[in-house]
Formats: sequence, structure tokens, C-alpha cells
Amino acid sequence: MFKLTSLNLNGIRSATTKGVEAWLAQEKPDCICVQEVKAQAPDVAGKFEQLAGLKGHFHFAEKKGYSGVGVYTRHEPSDVLIGFDGGEFDAEGRYVETRFDKPGRKLSIISVYFPSGSSGPERQEAKYRFLDKMYPHLMALKAERDFIVCSDVNIAHKEADLKNWKGNLKNSGFLPEERAWMTQLTTEGGIVDVYRRLQPDTTDACYTWWSNRGQAYAKNVGWRLDYHLATPAVADKARTEHIYKGEKFSDHAPITITYEGLL
Repeated sequence: MFKLTSLNLNGIRSATTKGVEAWLAQEKPDCICVQEVKAQAPDVAGKFEQLAGLKGHFHFAEKKGYSGVGVYTRHEPSDVLIGFDGGEFDAEGRYVETRFDKPGRKLSIISVYFPSGSSGPERQEAKYRFLDKMYPHLMALKAERDFIVCSDVNIAHKEADLKNWKGNLKNSGFLPEERAWMTQLTTEGGIVDVYRRLQPDTTDACYTWWSNRGQAYAKNVGWRLDYHLATPAVADKARTEHIYKGEKFSDHAPITITYEGLL
């Protein structure tokens, strides 16, 4: 079994002080995709190039303490690609793709951090620009190879994916345009929401993010924002899923899915 985890760290320095490395050493995933590293290369050097024996590959933001993604893996990639749009969003450190190719197999494991639009209209427009670029990118990639995108998508797709859906119909993360993008991706786009393949009916148990306001975590007033999005051949290999809530490393919970015969 290939064990693959995705986690928005909300800062790698913060998450490591809260025990994420000890948890990884215990859980022994083959790979973990991380988002919101919130560090630059000098911050990572000598400290975070490896976590629990997994080697990291990163895309850092130009802005300090902002965004940044990584893939920590037990297996050596055949190639690592940094960035996807060559412009606005590459400067924000949102995409790293690790390839594990061999004769007869082309497979990518990708960590992506989608923008949040919650800070205001300007960032919501940036989020829409990101979606407009990401969709054709994933479609072009799908035509060439299999992949899993592990990502904080910053979108709850359906009513079952957040506690208070009625109160969030006009809020970023649950806007009609964002949800329509997810619907298009998972229908005509042919990309599989792997968690929902394995757990089509869960509601309260599916959440991966909770606001720091009020008692959201204690009351489980959450959102499902973190996804494994895979091409059909890879999604067919998914066997088990687990959202870990035993410890709190960040405002997100790690989501782990096991895949049979992936590598």
C-alpha cells in the first residue's frame, strides 16, 4: 500500500513545534504533500529539508512568511517541476509536481495551494484567475499522465462539505462559481474526488478545516477544504481514507488515503 497524506501546515515552523514530525514518524506515510509552508529556502535549509526521513521538494513564495508548498517523499522522484503558470501564481509559491515515471507508467504527485478569497474582493478575483488557469493545466496534464493533486482547494464543494452551508452561500469558499468549478472538474473534467469516492455520504466526519473564531473546532463547525483529486486510473487504486483529529498541528487536519499498487 502507498500511504499519501495532505496537510495545510499553516506554517512549517509552527506545525513542527506542535508535533507534526513525531506524528509522521509514527504514521509512516510514503509521501506527504504540504501547503502554506510560510517559509523561504534559507528558513528550510538545515532544518526542514527532511521530515521523519522523507525528503522535501518545495516551491516557495517570493513574499516572506506567505504560502509555499512542498512534497516530502520516501521515493526519489524522476523529475520535479516547480510552478505551473509562469507568472502571478508562481510568484506566490503554489505548485510543486513530483514525477515518478518508469517504462509503462507516468505518475505525478502534486501539492497545490489554491488561493483564499476571504480577505476581500481583490483576492477573490485572484482566486477566479487561478481557477481559470488551473483547469486547463490539469486537463492538459491528464491527457499525458496520471496524477494525484493533494491540495487545500479552499472550496467546499457541496452542502455536505461544511456545517453551516446556509449561512455561507455568499462567502468565499462556498460561492456558486467556485462550486461550479469543482463540479466541472469532477464531471466533464473526469477528475475524481477520492475522499468522496470512498466516503460518499459522510457529513460531520469529513471536515478538514475549522475557523479559529468562537468554538468552531470544539463544536466541529468545519469545512472540507482539503482534497485528493486524481485521474480515474489512480482513484481506482484508493482503498482507505482517514482524517486525523487526534492532535492539532494547524487549523487544518491531515487527510491520508492509501492506494494499492501505486508505486
